[in-house]
Amino acid sequence: MTTAAAARFLVSGRVQGVAFRAYTRAQAQALGLRGHARNLADGRVEVLAIGDADAIERLADWLRTGSPMARVAAVERSAASSDPAVADFGVG
Repeated sequence: MTTAAAARFLVSGRVQGVAFRAYTRAQAQALGLRGHARNLADGRVEVLAIGDADAIERLADWLRTGSPMARVAAVERSAASSDPAVADFGVG
């Protein structure tokens, strides 16, 4: 069994209050990814993506535009641990 890839994204801009997390969850689920999207106190959204490396790349591309009402200013990416306990993609 291969270990799933994982990445953490910090998305800044107008990404809170514009359904960014819900759209991110829908996109991630369509790509078969696990993880979460959650608002941070500083106005950014943190996205954890776990799964196929190609699917994570496609999500990374999507995050640069985001939901229809979002205005993404920047996407920072860092490595993350693949947690096998994460069973689906949640919003928090």
